[in-house]
Amino acid sequence: MAFYLGIDGGGTKTRCVVANETTVLATAVSGGCNIVRLGQAQARESLHAVVHNVCAAAKISPGQIDAVCLGAAGAARPEIATQLRSILAEIDRQFTANIEVAGDAEIALQSAFGDGPGVIVIAGTGSIVYGRDLSGHNVRAGGWGFAISDEGSGHWIGRHAVSALLRARDEGRQSALAELILDAWKLHNIDALVQHANAIPPPEFPRLFPIVVRAASEGDSVARDLLSRAGSELAALAAIVMRRISPVPPHVPVAMTGSVLRQSEQVRHVFYHELVAGFPGVQLLDEFVDPVQGALARARRAGMQSQKL
Repeated sequence: MAFYLGIDGGGTKTRCVVANETTVLATAVSGGCNIVRLGQAQARESLHAVVHNVCAAAKISPGQIDAVCLGAAGAARPEIATQLRSILAEIDRQFTANIEVAGDAEIALQSAFGDGPGVIVIAGTGSIVYGRDLSGHNVRAGGWGFAISDEGSGHWIGRHAVSALLRARDEGRQSALAELILDAWKLHNIDALVQHANAIPPPEFPRLFPIVVRAASEGDSVARDLLSRAGSELAALAAIVMRRISPVPPHVPVAMTGSVLRQSEQVRHVFYHELVAGFPGVQLLDEFVDPVQGALARARRAGMQSQKL
């Protein structure tokens, strides 16, 4: 029997499923594997752990895997894809699987629309919008890294939360974010917060996202404004892709995935209404996409094609 691995490698966590031709046998989760943010050592640790754990749960060995597809942030760049492929190849001496490495947006798009047209909006630790038109041409917007892009992502929201609470402080306004972030980072005062936020390497800004959601739910205007801005940024990225691949109606469908869109109703609300304002009648899929299923589909396809050769 043939076995296939699908891996969704994010900045915060890595999800893996193992399956045969028809059935998912086991799942596993480990830490993030974003090489750019976390380095090769952390990526190696996370990927090796998740593959060994999912194989143990399915009661198979890594050497029995026929094909793997890993979708990861940054993996659209050839040099990153090469590093990740090498890390996977190190897992076991008997691990001779066909290994495909793709960008995280590619597996999410595959999960949502198969090989058909559509737009996927991803907002998790990072963010990107990726689309495919009727002719199979792909277009992207955003996703250029946390220091210069990733608008509307968990990292973007966390970093801007610190900026926003400091601006509010400058203006003599109060925000619940100040105490919540001080508590989360175990700091005693604003001076320590400023020093921590400006440290190199930077702190884990994405971990502040749930705090912003909490503050917004309790009525904090600074947090609510920030989540609205995140929704607007994501809608703007989606509009860029929509205009390039669907210049006239009917529009290609749009799907969503990622922790920011899943966990913040306000971000989703603003995103949806601003997108509809620019593209009346656009079809937004109700259910969130599970990118790991796109990776599994690609692994199965690669494995079955190799069996025919």
